[in-house]
Amino acid sequence: MDNALLEPRKDPMGRAIADYHSTGKAAKLRVLSSMFYEDEIPVATLFRTMEEMPLLEQTMIQMARGRVLDVGAGSGCHSLELMKRGHEVVAIDISELSVQVMRERGVDARLTNFFDETFCEKFDTILMAMNGIGIVGKVERMPQFMLCVKRLLSPGGQLLLDSSDLRYIYEEEDGSFCVDLAAGYYGEVDYEMRYKGIKGASFDWLYIDFETLAYYATVAGLKCEKCAEGSHYDYVARISWHS
Repeated sequence: MDNALLEPRKDPMGRAIADYHSTGKAAKLRVLSSMFYEDEIPVATLFRTMEEMPLLEQTMIQMARGRVLDVGAGSGCHSLELMKRGHEVVAIDISELSVQVMRERGVDARLTNFFDETFCEKFDTILMAMNGIGIVGKVERMPQFMLCVKRLLSPGGQLLLDSSDLRYIYEEEDGSFCVDLAAGYYGEVDYEMRYKGIKGASFDWLYIDFETLAYYATVAGLKCEKCAEGSHYDYVARISWHS
């Protein structure tokens, strides 16, 4: 599954992005999970400008340097902002529809899975915005993820990501946390998206706390530092490799 790509007929988000790009509007992009109530992604937010981005996303864009790989780039909003700042940018996504939209917007976009070992270009910065590290799915895949990071980073390069610690879901009134350790890592979430008549396959998505992220980075011989914190257990981290 590491080389998996999304066909248009099974790609709710990609179709929503394509609709908004071509018409300026989109139907409801529904998000379902066994862990949460049904939610909706406002498709317009996937086309946001720098000024409309959350502060943590703005921080990552400001920290980027050199040649940048934008992972899971979607509509290309982060790539476009990086390009405005003079960066050479390559955007990758597993969505054929999203890649087509990005190309029409002037982005060097590739239909590529981050875990595909045949993709082995080098970058000074890897950007994984909007909890892009979620593509790891399960915490047990973190060692494999770190190997991919080392494959793609230039010496002295950096990975910038934002994520959230979902422990707040398990917070008790007295401030303690009640987590079932036997149920696996608490940041693993299952999702399914639906748009118009398109029903996407269920997929695993990972939210990782900083301490766990730093542990796996250190085991892989990488340096991990927290660069910024949000107001609700969210943060920006930088992983760097000096080899």
